[in-house]
Amino acid sequence: MKKNIDIDESLLTKLKILSVFEEVSVKSVMEKAVSFYVEYKEKERLKTLSEEDKEDLGLLLLMQQADRNDVVSREELMKALD
Repeated sequence: MKKNIDIDESLLTKLKILSVFEEVSVKSVMEKAVSFYVEYKEKERLKTLSEEDKEDLGLLLLMQQADRNDVVSREELMKALD
């Protein structure tokens, strides 16, 4: 997906210099920077969560990984709960 964004000229110059030092494209430098920032903010947010919120988030992540096509009958579920 392509998106056009406005970047301050001085910031663009800094990005170009970084891309030369890293021997990668400006786009790659920007992608790495954004990924780093998002990861940093996620970690920062996780530190402020309560234990219950952390459990909820963990359950949500597990649910996202589950195979949605794998189903169990109601009887099997009820039997497992007993």
